[in-house]
Amino acid sequence: MILYTATASPFGRKVKLAAHCLGLIDSITPRLTNTNDPDDEIRTLNPLGKIPALVTDDITLYDSRVILEYLDSLAGGGRLLPASGAARFEVLTRAAKMDGMMEAALLVVYESRFRPEGMQVDSVLATQRGKIIRGLESIGAADYGNGAMPDLGEIGLACLLDYLDFRKQVEWRDHAPQLVSWMADFAAAVPGYEITLPAD
Repeated sequence: MILYTATASPFGRKVKLAAHCLGLIDSITPRLTNTNDPDDEIRTLNPLGKIPALVTDDITLYDSRVILEYLDSLAGGGRLLPASGAARFEVLTRAAKMDGMMEAALLVVYESRFRPEGMQVDSVLATQRGKIIRGLESIGAADYGNGAMPDLGEIGLACLLDYLDFRKQVEWRDHAPQLVSWMADFAAAVPGYEITLPAD
């Protein structure tokens, strides 16, 4: 399988981290992608030009939510996401919140990166940061207890917090101090954590 991604992408990192947890990382070959390059192959694989995308022998999959469900199914199912019932929808809802905060964090980066200096729209930055802050404040205090097998929501939360540390959109510890010990426990327990940290 070929994973089209970028080393800084929190969404691509979710896939790599999940693959480590599921024991599938050795069957995935990352291919670095530049979504701003009109000639990059990602625009053929995914007409939206977004990463990550996973190419298998049979199908091309995107986005990260679909890829994660696919990897979970390859590993037998029910490991990252409960197969049915209320627990499944609770995990999906938490995962959706993490994705929404990651999208807001990316938009903060894009506003600064793609608009000329002095032309960034402060109201856009404030709106996106507000989403992140409200999301962080809505997360209750809890111990991390899933060891080497986090669920989709937990993978998303760890990738979000590390991305906020990487790009500095907000200081998450100011808004979610209850997550400091959670993050330390996750980092210590989950395989592939260090090797998948975001990088330029």
